[in-house]
Amino acid sequence: MKLKGFTLIELLVVIAILAVLAVAVVLVLNPAELIRQARDTIRISDLAALNSAIALYLADVANPTFSDTGRCTSGSTKPPNMTRTCTTSTSTAVDSNGWVPINLGSISRGSPIPLLPIDPYNGDTGCEGGTLDLCMYVFASYTDETHELNTNMESTKYGGASSGSNVELNSKDGGNDADWYEVGSDPGLNL
Repeated sequence: MKLKGFTLIELLVVIAILAVLAVAVVLVLNPAELIRQARDTIRISDLAALNSAIALYLADVANPTFSDTGRCTSGSTKPPNMTRTCTTSTSTAVDSNGWVPINLGSISRGSPIPLLPIDPYNGDTGCEGGTLDLCMYVFASYTDETHELNTNMESTKYGGASSGSNVELNSKDGGNDADWYEVGSDPGLNL
């Protein structure tokens, strides 16, 4: 009586094929890049929500006041076009003591956001391909009604001009720096 089963050679061929397929899937999907893209999506969403909250503040408050400063959530690095010192703050308070010097709590129905967002990878040097720029959020203003919010992207999909992407390019975000994602009432401020 003959027993039916797989030979050792057949099992090794199947295992080799599965290994090749697994390597191909990992190379195509690139999990590290997917994680970077997820953090970049959070950055875009955070700045959009914050920009909307500031717009509501400007529409609701009779005498809006901004501090004439540049504030960053980490590090001393700032966008190259920003001429002022970047005061570092990781405070998420919405009462003008956070990294955005606007009292969002003075909106008639209260602040539309409970806390100021912080970059998901705050302080890391992985943004913009390496050691020069930090992952951070930046607020800057020259007047009580003009502001700009900036951040760096770290993924190839959303990155700056150096990554081959076009999300940060001036034609897409309205800003004046192709390597920083800029939004606000005047994202082309020459800070």
